[in-house]
Amino acid sequence: MKRLKPFAYREPKTLREAIRILVGEGPRAATLAGGTDLLVRMKQGVVTPSLLVNLKRIKGLDRIQRPKAGGLSIGTLSTIAALERSALVAKRYPVLAQAAGFLGSPSIRQLATLGGNVGRSSPAADMVPSLVVLKASVIAEGASGKREIPLDTFFKGPGQNALAPAEIITAIVVPDAAPSSGAAYVRLGRREGMDCALVGVAASLTLDGAGSVAEARLAMASCGPVPLRARGAEAFLSGGGLAEERLREAARLAAGETSPISDMRACADYRREMVEVLAYRALAAAVQTDRKAR
Repeated sequence: MKRLKPFAYREPKTLREAIRILVGEGPRAATLAGGTDLLVRMKQGVVTPSLLVNLKRIKGLDRIQRPKAGGLSIGTLSTIAALERSALVAKRYPVLAQAAGFLGSPSIRQLATLGGNVGRSSPAADMVPSLVVLKASVIAEGASGKREIPLDTFFKGPGQNALAPAEIITAIVVPDAAPSSGAAYVRLGRREGMDCALVGVAASLTLDGAGSVAEARLAMASCGPVPLRARGAEAFLSGGGLAEERLREAARLAAGETSPISDMRACADYRREMVEVLAYRALAAAVQTDRKAR
């Protein structure tokens, strides 16, 4: 670890004030939510912000609630631990609670925030695949106002996303799930907790009245420069049944849509093989989740 370089520090009490500070400072300013990733990278010298803007004093950004129009709204400062233990999330979106339980250690989950996990834009982010298959969107606010960005178009590259300068994620919103649908997330790491996913796969299946797949969504972590959708596998599943051989073929197709890297944690070929294994498990678990919900 390196010694931290000097930086200025502000604690705005409103979103408008935070945006104004960010606009005034320019691109070298950084926002602080949980700090579990940012502070480590600052100590490593990977990022050297001139100004740290702490968002924790802004009221209302840590709420997990169901809006009157339905769905789920998760404030950017909501901790991963809060998602893991939320009764609302467990009842309506259990895959999010499942994914939250995989992220880091209990102490990390007490600090890490959903907005930070999404905004970091890491290809290995544990929460993102489940949010993508649930059709989540990012609510962002900046000097030009508020806008909604579908999560599966939000990521532009490792650590890069669609946020404009001085724009802040305020919430992640998730629509209501369709009837007769289920979702699951499975992941592989070198050890239980405290490690990024070597591979993570989320699956969502919606069935029609005849028991065929009306819609399938597969999203993968640590399989490319951004969290990936396996669109070919999704298209293959749509309109067909749930026979084991079809799920296995979809998993094989999903593996073929990946472009993983080799690094000190795993080689590309191993990651690709594990996608096939985990995609099948996620699809089979999604089927079981739907059956339990009926």
